[in-house]
Amino acid sequence: MLYATEVTTDDELLQIHELNRENLKGNVSQQEQEEQGFVTWLYPILLLQQIHELAPGIIVKDENKVVGYALVTPVEAGSFHPDLQAMMDHLETLDYRGRPLSSYSYYIMGQVCIDKDYRGKGIFNMLFQKHRELYSDTFELLVTEVSTTNLRSQKAHEKV
Repeated sequence: MLYATEVTTDDELLQIHELNRENLKGNVSQQEQEEQGFVTWLYPILLLQQIHELAPGIIVKDENKVVGYALVTPVEAGSFHPDLQAMMDHLETLDYRGRPLSSYSYYIMGQVCIDKDYRGKGIFNMLFQKHRELYSDTFELLVTEVSTTNLRSQKAHEKV
């Protein structure tokens, strides 16, 4: 049975890391990238642990197996890695509804990945709804960044 929950164990972080590695752009064929999507960045275990100490990520599990994840990356996590800081710095230059993004309380939902065998089963929606349930009282906005070449991910984000 599929269910959405927060990350609570090191084993779940290891499963996220493995799912991340399996779906890394450089590890999937061009055809699979176009049809199934991809993730662009490999999160080292230490970085996952640091981020999850600030705010636990959201996962969907099938019994004990992590079959999808959507990381929760607070703005404060930028200090953990130069690439994250570059993304946070860029976000600070953006406006949303006539206000600087920095004037809102927000976090980044990213990265998102779903096991190949579980795609098309509503898991992305489960992840998004769990984010809403757990974080909408704390944050005004959820921000995400999607590669312009990742059409499957763009469609999934537009749908929710």
